[in-house]
Amino acid sequence: MGGYENGDSPAAAAGEGGVILGVDGGTTNTVCVCLPAAMPPPDSPGAIPVLSRAVAGCSNRNSVGESAALETLEQVMAQALTMANTDRSAVRAVCLAVSGVNHPSDQQKMLDWIRDLFPGHVKFYVENDAVAALASGTMGKLHGCVLIAGTGSIAYGVTEDGKVARAAGAGPVLGDWGRWTYADPSWARIAALVPVVVSSAEDGDEVANKILHDSVQELADSVVAVVRRLTLCGEDGKDQFPLVLVGGVLEGNKKWNISGEVVRCISKVFPGVHPVRPEVEPAIGAALLAWSHHRKGLKLENRS
Repeated sequence: MGGYENGDSPAAAAGEGGVILGVDGGTTNTVCVCLPAAMPPPDSPGAIPVLSRAVAGCSNRNSVGESAALETLEQVMAQALTMANTDRSAVRAVCLAVSGVNHPSDQQKMLDWIRDLFPGHVKFYVENDAVAALASGTMGKLHGCVLIAGTGSIAYGVTEDGKVARAAGAGPVLGDWGRWTYADPSWARIAALVPVVVSSAEDGDEVANKILHDSVQELADSVVAVVRRLTLCGEDGKDQFPLVLVGGVLEGNKKWNISGEVVRCISKVFPGVHPVRPEVEPAIGAALLAWSHHRKGLKLENRS
């Protein structure tokens, strides 16, 4: 990554305010976006001024190993800064939202690593990639629930006072059953079955339809568990809450509207569920989280 020792290389594209980095690190690929730190609060997804966007490979350490995952993260951040015509000296805050970060010890390892890459003034936030997905549907506000169903699946919720809960997300071995699964638990191999099952179900195959019905119920149950645990629906179970829907499995098909079926199942329990399809990608959600933390820090400094 570009050296920050040279103090004469500020962010040309972002002015004197510096830049924010948001990283969405998944099993399929890793995306980093660069935003100007001094940007005004965006009033719509289209108002977010993205300076650059870089893409690299998998950064889930459980899939490719810790060394390869960290190398990918460093590479994608360096590329985003280069594309924005800036370097590490201009960075004000970074949010790493990475799959496989599931425990405080995972977060601490990532924090210890990234602190050696940037100047001392930079603020860091390390989260699971589900947090970035949620933020992508709420414009950076952490409140509500996100359901991700793609290569993997997870339901993740956050309350306004910061309490969190999750369900599913156990990975391919614990989350997918059967002797065929355990023989070769590569994630892509298992995920590749989804379009085959959907196509068969659309052609009227009873077994495939049952698989989809069961899967829809499991996804709905995972959301219900999280919402109930956090009381996102209010004490009477009828309050409205956002449910951000992310992932290829939840995209519509010819006859099988999987996301619609999931929402229908959830609404039977919690009628206040408000489905949200993000208009920005999770990497921007991560960047908005870092920008929000940075902005709050500036306000506190100005008050003091």
